[in-house]
Amino acid sequence: MEHLPVEVVGNILSHVGAARDVVIASMTCRKWREACRKHLQSLSFNSDDWQGYRDLTTSQIEILITQTIFQTMGLQCLSIHMDDKHKFSAAPVIAWLMYTRETLRNLHYNVRTTPNVYILEKCGRHKLEMLELDHNTISGVDPSYQRFPFLKVLSLRSVNISALDLSLLFAACPGIEVLTLDHLEIVWSDAQPSMELCSSTLKSIYIKSLGVDKIVLEADNLESLHLHALNLDLFELIGKGSLKHLRIDDVSVTHLDIGDCTENLEAVDVSNFTIMWPKFYQMMSRASKLRRLRLWSVVFDDDDEIVDLETTAVCFPHLRHLSLGYDLKDGLLHYGLQGSSPFENVLVLELGWAVISEQFGHLVVGMIERCPNLKKLVIHGVLSDVKTREERQLLANFTSFMVCLMRKYVHVDLQFEYE
Repeated sequence: MEHLPVEVVGNILSHVGAARDVVIASMTCRKWREACRKHLQSLSFNSDDWQGYRDLTTSQIEILITQTIFQTMGLQCLSIHMDDKHKFSAAPVIAWLMYTRETLRNLHYNVRTTPNVYILEKCGRHKLEMLELDHNTISGVDPSYQRFPFLKVLSLRSVNISALDLSLLFAACPGIEVLTLDHLEIVWSDAQPSMELCSSTLKSIYIKSLGVDKIVLEADNLESLHLHALNLDLFELIGKGSLKHLRIDDVSVTHLDIGDCTENLEAVDVSNFTIMWPKFYQMMSRASKLRRLRLWSVVFDDDDEIVDLETTAVCFPHLRHLSLGYDLKDGLLHYGLQGSSPFENVLVLELGWAVISEQFGHLVVGMIERCPNLKKLVIHGVLSDVKTREERQLLANFTSFMVCLMRKYVHVDLQFEYE
């Protein structure tokens, strides 16, 4: 180790992560102390990494962080995450930001601060590439001054911000590629809350728990869209067909329009969602490159609707991973299994139930027969509600049925995952 250049030692210490471990490692020898002082690039202060943080007062933690940061000379990544027990004073936080902002590339800040520190003002116009803010307040955004020309990743969680400031902040990041908006407390000026975002560089967006009725997203190069825990009247995506990954989880939306953005889709994951199958099929019918489809805990808008496996097999010929989990209504399974088009390329099949029934076994047989090259079958089930003797007997019969069935398909790897 003594023959390693001091710059390499600094790089090694930068990958250690936790600040306490870095400080302990730097005590090894004089050379390592020099590496920590001159070549350390990353520091992380996280109350989950060390129990001792919980035994210190807030002032002691502020002093500890100040001493550690001020012993470095070129910090590029700074992460500070403390539990709700601690509320930092504004003065030391401002000092940390002012000391590191010339070299800082990544900033992760999740600490309640009194009074609030306007972090955008301290870090604007510098070389920041990633900014993750939690439990902060953003107001009075000025794109001409608080501009982030190099910022590629922006994450806002539990942040107070007005709709106007959110729009201005987005405009102040001309090169943004990844955006996360999670549990924002947004102040709306209109009676009907709506959000419009436009970016030619955005590649991935995650939106969760926003009190908004309407979202219009214009992003020509968007590749990944994840909507989670939303109640919307309208979601509209305007793009040029670059979307590859679509995930919708626990979303209620009256009108979902992703236009002509589906032709390059490779993965679709829809769960806890009410589906109107004809509209959903029409929306996805152009996704001929789809490799992975997951429909889980979905509810059909019409009681007579069910996943049409024939049209699914025809429209998505390149599917390799198929996951289906929804309640099977009496008399409808036959219609869902109609047709003979196989899933030639499906290698992994996942099937699940919320309430076990005799029809589930028929679904398993029908699906295996339509997947001639299947290599892995995963059965998901919920057991917490299996209480009556009849339900226990159904489970026992299904288990025996699967044992007998898999003797015929010995080449298929079978797994059970129960909740």
